[in-house]
Amino acid sequence: MIQTAFSAALLGLEAIPVRVEVAIRRGTPMIGIVGLAPAAARECRERFRSAAAQLGLRVPGLRITVNLSPADLRKEGAAFDLPVAVAVLAGAGHVPGARASRWGFIGELGLDGTVRPVRGILPIALRLGDLRDLDGLIVPEANLAETRPARGLRVLGARSLGDVLNFLRGNGTLTPANDAPAPKSPTPVAGYDFSEIAGQGPAKRALEVAAAGGHNVLLRGAPGVGKTMLARALPTILPPLTPAEALEATAVHSVAGRLPAGSGLLEGRPFRAPHHTITAAGLVGGGIPIRPGEISLAHQGVLFLDELTEFRLSTLDALRQPLEEGAVSITRAGCRVRYPARFILVGAMNPCPCGRLIEADGSCECETTVVRRHGERLSAPLLDRIDMYVDVPALGWSVLRAVPGQAESPAMQSRVREARGRASARSGRAGATNGALTPREIRDHCRLGPEADALFERGSSSFGLSARACHRILRVSRTIADLDAAHSIEAGHVAEALQYRAPLRPRR
Repeated sequence: MIQTAFSAALLGLEAIPVRVEVAIRRGTPMIGIVGLAPAAARECRERFRSAAAQLGLRVPGLRITVNLSPADLRKEGAAFDLPVAVAVLAGAGHVPGARASRWGFIGELGLDGTVRPVRGILPIALRLGDLRDLDGLIVPEANLAETRPARGLRVLGARSLGDVLNFLRGNGTLTPANDAPAPKSPTPVAGYDFSEIAGQGPAKRALEVAAAGGHNVLLRGAPGVGKTMLARALPTILPPLTPAEALEATAVHSVAGRLPAGSGLLEGRPFRAPHHTITAAGLVGGGIPIRPGEISLAHQGVLFLDELTEFRLSTLDALRQPLEEGAVSITRAGCRVRYPARFILVGAMNPCPCGRLIEADGSCECETTVVRRHGERLSAPLLDRIDMYVDVPALGWSVLRAVPGQAESPAMQSRVREARGRASARSGRAGATNGALTPREIRDHCRLGPEADALFERGSSSFGLSARACHRILRVSRTIADLDAAHSIEAGHVAEALQYRAPLRPRR
């Protein structure tokens, strides 16, 4: 007789149901696990033996074969400890086999039999909810709050293997998801209010435009002028996450194992600021097994790359495809996964080695060739994918000593939400932004009048813009018009958008 139980494996953000099959027959005493990575199978077997011994349960001295189907799906990690243990013990007669076969299980076993949290519980719970043959899913109690968004599936939390076995025997209860402690937000809404940043009115306006349209920004200025504060203030003016956005962003963090125990859905938009020594795999994702990178952890939020010119050029160039598509595809031998990666990129850099190239006082003493080499650390194709270049000049003490006034971020956020609402209504898609307009939508929604068209032609010729850059300027123009509640794009909107694409020139 074959004993079964259910579980699931992760392939990117997709959870694939897995049937755990156990056959016990006469032969050389052993436990063989097939369909699981060899190292993971050995570790699973040893943890299961120890956990069963702690409960005083005897594993039959027979030949036990465990198959995880589909066998051609690569499975990693310790999440199959619990389903394998339950299926084997049910096959040995320690719990009712008929009941065990109607439940899904996920969790790592400690040597003492405790059920420990694992990554990816949220997408697994959402996927198994589609299986009508299951009575429910049993997960580690520490992961229980994470499963609350799953609908149509009974989810219970367990602290130990003994608790699970008693429940299946009908002698105990497990904690339902609704009775779990209120979930904690893993990303509390934090950041600087824009009122805390002295001066920098043009830069604040540019970031408001970026937030309204989902545009990528490059901040240029000397060290210490406030570029990092401006970037960290950006999330405070972005609209709150919608339920669908929160679910998708939380699923990424769950798969990456970045949700602390007891966490629920993300409440604040993610803000990621990796160090410039990060590898390409750390930034865009990869490794064995494949994990989401920083760009996916920043999905629906902000990715801040400080000291942009210090990043390896090959690492930055790996951003080009995700910036265009809003997702990243990673292919390894026999495996291909796709992670969402729609974020606002904010880069910060010094315009020259001393950082004072843009200052009006002409205090920069860098040679022209040195400035050129400094700028060549960023590739032209990457710069072409940035919508807005914003200069952040140094300020005098008379400005810096001013006492912050009334909070600015709430009013800015209100204007951003209204502008995004106009973009969504125009495109007919909830959450749509102008930064993601397709070429067809640009033709339909970014038409220019004669005066605006003439200005755009002069500006694009003067700056030597590529077709991609022209499209990006049109998207920014559309966002500026939305902030002004204007139905059509006027010459003033184009002029402001062109200003954000002005090439870097010394002011001396």
